[in-house]
Amino acid sequence: MTNELGVNPTTDPDVVVEFRAVGKRFGQLQALRNINLTVRRGEVIVIVGPSGSGKSTLCRTINRLETIDEGSILIDGHPQPSEGKALHKFRTEVGMVFQSFNLFAHKSILDNITLAPRKVLGRDKASTRARALELLDMVGIRSKANALPIQLSGGQAQRAAIARALAMDPKVILFDEPTSALDPEATQDVLAVMRRLAEGGTTMIVVTHEMSFAKSCADRVVFMADGVILEVADPETFFSAPKSPRAQDFLSSVH
Repeated sequence: MTNELGVNPTTDPDVVVEFRAVGKRFGQLQALRNINLTVRRGEVIVIVGPSGSGKSTLCRTINRLETIDEGSILIDGHPQPSEGKALHKFRTEVGMVFQSFNLFAHKSILDNITLAPRKVLGRDKASTRARALELLDMVGIRSKANALPIQLSGGQAQRAAIARALAMDPKVILFDEPTSALDPEATQDVLAVMRRLAEGGTTMIVVTHEMSFAKSCADRVVFMADGVILEVADPETFFSAPKSPRAQDFLSSVH
């Protein structure tokens, strides 16, 4: 049975995100073309491909930071709301970790993490504080709870951003090139946190150039080029025997 948007709901309760024939244009540029993909609960999907292939655009369409022109995207079986309170609520269920941290500069790290659970979810101050400290422990920066973002290194700020996303108990967390602005040491610290999340069963969609993370943590690797998904495979298959010439060229350039 279709809903009011004319979209058949997802019937498999384990599917958290579903793309159905999704297209996205920027003017004359077809950024995404006929994207079909399902992400299951607890699955780690890593999206790789050359620059300009549509990876970040795909990631940003999931929480409607970019609107789509064709097809539909469903979260937990239901299509994205288009506007208003329903869209606001929907975005609380989809965590996002950006390249540039996006922390509130004038608030402490603790306040950055507790703000949305209190204001949006209506949780009390004591429980949100306790949860925030627990998350800061998990990402290894509890000692920075009262610091301002400017007092943190890039890697520490990104780990704080991950804690902030987790504080909302999202159904899925999107990572859009989370280590691209970091030095190698900070990159490893952030990837270590992401590995722990993957091992703990967090549903994750990760856009990254870090092939080591894709090899060790992905359940499936999605390879994109020119706005199209060319391959979806488990890491061992993708990295040892990519099928498409484009993927073969890509992997030879990053090794």
